[in-house]
Amino acid sequence: MNPEFHSLHQRLARRTFLRRTGIGSVALASLLKSDLAGAVSSSAAPSGVSAFEGVLARPHHAPRIKRVIHLCMAGGPSHLETFDYKPVLAEMDGKPMPESITAGQPIAQLQGKELKVMGPQHKFIARGESGLMISDVFKHISGLADEMCVVKSMHTEQINHDPAHTFFNTGTAISGRPSMGSWVLYGLGSETEDLPGFIVLTSEGGGQSQPISSRQWHSGFLPSRYQGVQMHASGNPVHYVGNPEGVGRDQQRDIVDAVSRINQIRNQELNDPEIATRLAGYEMAFRMQASVPELTDMSGETQQVIDQYGCTPGDGSFASNCLLARRLAERGVRFIQLYHRGWDHHGGVKAGVAKTAELVDQGTAALVRDLKQRGMLDETLIVWGGEFGRTPMAQGSGRDHHIKGFSMWLAGGGIRAGTSYGATDEFGYNAVEDKVHVRDFHATMLHLLGIDHKRLTFKFQGLDFRLTGVEEAHVVRELLA
Repeated sequence: MNPEFHSLHQRLARRTFLRRTGIGSVALASLLKSDLAGAVSSSAAPSGVSAFEGVLARPHHAPRIKRVIHLCMAGGPSHLETFDYKPVLAEMDGKPMPESITAGQPIAQLQGKELKVMGPQHKFIARGESGLMISDVFKHISGLADEMCVVKSMHTEQINHDPAHTFFNTGTAISGRPSMGSWVLYGLGSETEDLPGFIVLTSEGGGQSQPISSRQWHSGFLPSRYQGVQMHASGNPVHYVGNPEGVGRDQQRDIVDAVSRINQIRNQELNDPEIATRLAGYEMAFRMQASVPELTDMSGETQQVIDQYGCTPGDGSFASNCLLARRLAERGVRFIQLYHRGWDHHGGVKAGVAKTAELVDQGTAALVRDLKQRGMLDETLIVWGGEFGRTPMAQGSGRDHHIKGFSMWLAGGGIRAGTSYGATDEFGYNAVEDKVHVRDFHATMLHLLGIDHKRLTFKFQGLDFRLTGVEEAHVVRELLA
């Protein structure tokens, strides 16, 4: 063992030291992931890559956007009550579902039961100059009709919530793979050194709130510097971000420098990418002690802006998270995910969809309009949608999980605004026209960021992995302006 390191180790119980000074608790997620002498990971980013730069020296082609804001409607919003207008379904309300459509098909909780059609529970109205048909549950989002592209032919492979979220986030149902936000950060890095490049916020309400696992934003086998960081929607966004009583910023600087020297000594022996991550993490935590309070200080926001979002900043609501998302985007955060848990409506779908929509409606519309007013929408991709849709067949007064066809919408840079793409059949059951798989969405998102999805890879256990996997995936160019 290096004598200098041994001496320091003897004089300093590292974790006790960090716990007492507070900075250890701020070192988010990966910083205390393993002991200082932990095993070397099976692969690493190219040498010389900093915590804030991606592995690509330059994008593969000219990017259309700088960042992604994913508004994840967790629980599976019903496309039949939101963005996929089906008049035939209304005509067939209460009648048996044609067996030719459902025979042998995966149905989560309706298997073996009598299947009856449930017509749309809310009225659809043609919106904007584009005439997009949007449900009347969206009083504010409907005003974005000429900004969005509604994809009506989404389909996925996992019929239960957690695997479906995993599939949408990582392109596979196998747990432990990198999330799409981690892939983006790995490729392009972050534009900020004062905040993590991948940040997650959650809210809930309006229906059954399925749990969301933190592995949905994990870096998997990528170095952990690329994983997402969850911030709290109410109270302090990061625990222990303030200095302990009696400890000033200069003292904290000394602490961080001392810890860095210890890690550097060990890294000279192991060349472990996780030690490099830890070094960068302590630096990030130190900077966050200044940047996070500034981020959440809303005193500079006008009352007009706050009223536009319809929230009390920091109240834990989806609308408040939307306001914070705009501020994160302004500060260079590359990938932002806002989960709203409340779209699981196995019963009472009519009232449930209306209630949940009300909780996300104004904040979503305000975010898009605010970004546009600030000249940022053209460099941002907004993604709105869930992990799957809901069945055209009734489950009592609700709808079951459905993976064969559902809707999501996109807005922002590079998107063909005021359009819809693809279609489901007249029942809203199968995607039948211009089908878009989840991996196709991933390929399209990466393309907008200037990345060729086939060329962004990471070698792990002897294989070159990528977000879109080895299965066929393509950029949906018809979605692009």
